[in-house]
Amino acid sequence: MLGSVAVALLGLLSASAGLATPHRHTAAGTTLPDGTPRAIHKIRHVVIIMQENRSFDSFFGTYPGADGIPMKDGVPTVCVPDPLHHRCDRPYHNRSPRNGGGPHGHSDAVADVDGGKMDGFVRQAEHGWAAFCKLQPRNPLCSSLRRVPDVMGYHDWHEIPNYWDYAQHFVLQDHMFESDASWSLPVHLYLVSGWSAHCTRRGDPMSCHSAVQNPGSPPGTPPDNGTPANTTGKPPDYAWTDLTYLLHKYHVSWRYYVGRGTQPDCADNAVYCAPVPQNSQTPGTWNPLPYFDTVRQDHQLGDVAPLHDFFKSLARGSLPAVSWIVPADKVSDHPPSLITNGQAYVTGLINSIMRSRAWSSTAIFLAWDDWGGFYDHVKPPTVDSQGYGPRVPALVISPYAKQGYIDHQTLSFDAYLKFIEDDFLGGRRLDPKTDGRPDPRPDVRENAPILGNLANDFDFSQAPRPPLLLRLHPPFS
Repeated sequence: MLGSVAVALLGLLSASAGLATPHRHTAAGTTLPDGTPRAIHKIRHVVIIMQENRSFDSFFGTYPGADGIPMKDGVPTVCVPDPLHHRCDRPYHNRSPRNGGGPHGHSDAVADVDGGKMDGFVRQAEHGWAAFCKLQPRNPLCSSLRRVPDVMGYHDWHEIPNYWDYAQHFVLQDHMFESDASWSLPVHLYLVSGWSAHCTRRGDPMSCHSAVQNPGSPPGTPPDNGTPANTTGKPPDYAWTDLTYLLHKYHVSWRYYVGRGTQPDCADNAVYCAPVPQNSQTPGTWNPLPYFDTVRQDHQLGDVAPLHDFFKSLARGSLPAVSWIVPADKVSDHPPSLITNGQAYVTGLINSIMRSRAWSSTAIFLAWDDWGGFYDHVKPPTVDSQGYGPRVPALVISPYAKQGYIDHQTLSFDAYLKFIEDDFLGGRRLDPKTDGRPDPRPDVRENAPILGNLANDFDFSQAPRPPLLLRLHPPFS
């Protein structure tokens, strides 16, 4: 890996030197109206792999050429107030594969960002761990994290070499922001629908209104951290329009693959909680599509599938056009799960795609759903009342992805929707004025002027690049 980093140091700066100039075909008829190359249709499969709870700086804050942790002579020049210990805490290299993180609801996002000061991370983590450890004082995590939270820690190629190798060989996006300034449930709703809302009348899209934090909790959610309780067993109803509605309408295949195990986060966005079983038949925080009216009405509940079906589709050569993949807890990268387990799981998914016939026509979008309370130094831009949230790691892996490219465009998960719509739906949008199923969403996120274009991360004129097969368990230094 030392050799890889040396190559990266020499090559990435030159690769990023021309980042301000998007890659676009200029010949007549070769671009869509927004400049997207028509060659985007070389991508016949989009696979979105969504991991959990890491900020950009916590995984790529020292990556060469990226907008990372401000440093001078290798020493961070930024620090965050630590009110418990009356000091200012600097980012530090955390070599532990098990982390604690911090609370990550909407109020925590607001406090962490602190109007752009980006200085609330330690304070929120200390509050979050103190509250948790009062309830579970014997939990082993409490022995250290309630005193010194690890939210200022970052990892590099020593701990996550495969993620860094993917960045070196493909595309790293250093301005990907979570779509919603909040926790996992609203973010996953944005991931499939471009909106997080709460609906007051079942089956009525026009009764839905924006909900940055509380779109409607899964059954069994306790009243904690500002999330309303749902102890009735009655499921929420997501009546607004999601992307599967358009995919079904225009005969574009899709699957939402769910890892079997336990949910990779707390249903109340706390720092830690008891495990909740998860599989494709248990809709919840990371499996929200069964709660959408459109999925039930279009008889597509069967397209929410167990993860082993993904591998079967690869073996049969029947990978759908659009795939979402969500993990179970142990392989999610979500604290306190081991990042070595998460990296092995992601590598296994990507190796399987690369070994299949689908590789030559696939775009893999790998990201982490929210910041998990970890430090990041970049102020999120404001697109509307719900976002964006803090910065998260994100990569593009494809035979047509540019090599060693760092994408500085402002992005959110809304860019995934836009790419899918441009590739498979002729540019049609989740727009209540045009999609045939009106809802009162305040804006069409895919059309936000601030949003970059993922097509700029590809060079469709290049010959498809060969797979990069990596070890599931590289040495942990």
